[in-house]
Amino acid sequence: MELPGVPTSLLEELREAAVSIGVSRLALVGGVVRDQLLHQRFGHPWTGVPDLDWVVEGDAVALAAELVRRCGSDRLKALQEYGAFGTVSLQLDGTPLDLATARQEHYPAPAENPVVQAGTLTADLVRRDFTINAMAMELVAGELIDLHDGQEDLASGQLRFLHRCSVQDDPTRVFRAARYAARLEFQLAEESREQIRSTVEQWPWAWRQDDPAPAAPPALSTRLRMELDRLLEREPWRQALDLLEQWQALPLLDRQLQNDRQRTKRLRWARRLGLPLMPVLLMGAADPVAVAQRLQIPGRQQQWLQQCAELLHWLDVDPLPLSAGPSVWSAALEQHNWQPEAVALAVTLRPRPWKPLLRWWGRWRMIQAPQTARDLIDMGWQPGPALGEELRRQRSAAQDQSR
Repeated sequence: MELPGVPTSLLEELREAAVSIGVSRLALVGGVVRDQLLHQRFGHPWTGVPDLDWVVEGDAVALAAELVRRCGSDRLKALQEYGAFGTVSLQLDGTPLDLATARQEHYPAPAENPVVQAGTLTADLVRRDFTINAMAMELVAGELIDLHDGQEDLASGQLRFLHRCSVQDDPTRVFRAARYAARLEFQLAEESREQIRSTVEQWPWAWRQDDPAPAAPPALSTRLRMELDRLLEREPWRQALDLLEQWQALPLLDRQLQNDRQRTKRLRWARRLGLPLMPVLLMGAADPVAVAQRLQIPGRQQQWLQQCAELLHWLDVDPLPLSAGPSVWSAALEQHNWQPEAVALAVTLRPRPWKPLLRWWGRWRMIQAPQTARDLIDMGWQPGPALGEELRRQRSAAQDQSR
C-alpha cells in the first residue's frame, strides 16, 4: 500500500503492531481510499491526507496500547480515547490517525441516531453512505476490499447510495451527496435520484415541518445543520445547492426553499457583505426563525433573523420618506437596537428602500462625532444630558455631510 505523503515505515509499524497482538484485519477506510484511487487511476489531483481512518477488526484500544509500547512518546503523541467502542485518535510520526473498532448499526426509527454495536469489517463497510466510500485498503493482507462496486462508480463518475433505504434512514446523506457531487464533479445515479424524490414525497418521518422544532429527529435537525455547514463553508456551495434543487431535496430543509428563485442573489450579497451563508440561505424559508431553531444554528444568527423580520415589517408599515437623510435613517435604525447583521440580512433581500440600509451598514453607522466627550469637557462642557445631545448633534451633522 502506498499513500502520497505517508511514510511506508509508518504503515509497516501499524501492520507489525496489528499482527503482534493478533488483529486479523486492519483497514484504511473513508475518503482517503476514494481519493487515492481517483488520484492513482483517474488522474485527480491529490489534496493531501488530513488524517487516516482505520477500522480494527478486534480491539482498537489494545492496538493503540501496542503502538505506545513499540514507538514510545517521542514518536507517538496526542493519544485520546473516545466513546464506548474505544475509538482512539493519535499522532504517529506527526501523522494523525484514528483507530476504531469495527462496528455495525441499525436505525430504531427513520432519521434517529443509529444504534451501534461491535461488528466485522464487512459490516462496518455496509453502514457507509455511498459505494465509492464503502471501500477499504486492508493493511495486514495488503488488499483492496470493494464489496459494492465502488471502483466501477469511480470510473464512471457516479455517486450511488449503498442501500434502498439510505435517505429514509439518514436524510443528511442527501446533503453529503450534494457536497461530493459538487466537489468531485460526479453525477448522482438515477436510482439514487429517484430514491430522494420518492422518499421526500412520501415523508416517512414521524416529525412534520409544522411540528415543534425541538421534536425533530437528529438527522432533520442538528446533524442536518452540520452537513449544511460543511457544504456552505468548504464546498462549491452554488453547485451543491443547485443539485439539491434539481434532486427536489430542499424540502428537507423547508418546502419554500425548493422554489427559491432569489437564493443565489442573496448568497452573493452575503459574500459581498461578509455575512455567514447559513442565515442568508434560510431567509428564503416560509418561517426562517422556525427553521433556524430546528437546525439549532448559533443563537446570535437566530437573533439576526428575528430582528430582520422586525425590520422588514417596520419598512412595510412605517417607512421613512425617500428624502430622509443619513442621520434620520441612522437614528431610526439605531433606536430599535437591531444588530448591524440584521440590517445586512435585510439588504440581501433588496427591500424597498434598500440603499439606505446598505449605506448605514457600510458607512453611516461607523461615523462618529468629530469631538469626543473629553474634548467637550476640556472646552468647559459639564457631564450630563446636554453633553450627550451635543455629541449626537455633531454625529448627525457628520453623517449628513457624508452623502
